[in-house]
Parts: sequence; structure tokens; C-alpha cells
Amino acid sequence: VQLQASGGGVVEAGGSLRVSCKVSGGIFSRLGLSWFRQAPGKNRELVAAISRNGKSTYYSDAVKARFTISRDGAEKTVDLQMNSLKPEDTAIYYCNSYSWWGQGTLVTVSS
Repeated sequence: VQLQASGGGVVEAGGSLRVSCKVSGGIFSRLGLSWFRQAPGKNRELVAAISRNGKSTYYSDAVKARFTISRDGAEKTVDLQMNSLKPEDTAIYYCNSYSWWGQGTLVTVSS
């Protein structure tokens, strides 16, 4: 399985950004998918996850009610819509499926 993340960038606090991950090399419908992030000097943490059929989602307390994870079976993508961004959301965002990781995309939120 290969995961290719894109969509990071610089945004002001309070703004929105959408990151996307293209999944290839596996059977998309059989993959649980997640987004992790790693801020400078901190451990990598789970941000959001979505089940194989898309009906169940999980969000960390830090992003609940601000971020939305979604998946598209036709495009084989998993997206993370991030609203009301805060400077503490600044991190490299990684898409993940079990033991497979994407290369990460940098999100910087300026205050």
C-alpha cells in the first residue's frame, strides 16, 4: 500500500485547510485509514480515523468539532478538513493505514 499526502500549507489562525491522501496498491474498501500529526519536539499523535466502510470515525479531543475525516472510494482518497485552526495545530500531518505511512505534509498555522 502506498499513501501520498498533499494539501499542506500556511494558514492564519482561525482559517481552514484541507489535506488529502491518495491511496494505491491495496484494496481500498478493506483499509481502515487515519491521520496522525507530529509537532516539533513532540511525539506523533493520532488525530482522526475512519473505518473501512466510512460509517465510524474517531477524533482526538484536541481536534473534535473542528476537523472532519472523510474517504472517497471512487477516488481512493482520505481527506482531513481542518477548520478553526490554531497555532498548536502546526505539525507534519501523516496519513496512515495499519503499518503503512505516507510521507507527511506540513501544516503551519500562524498567529
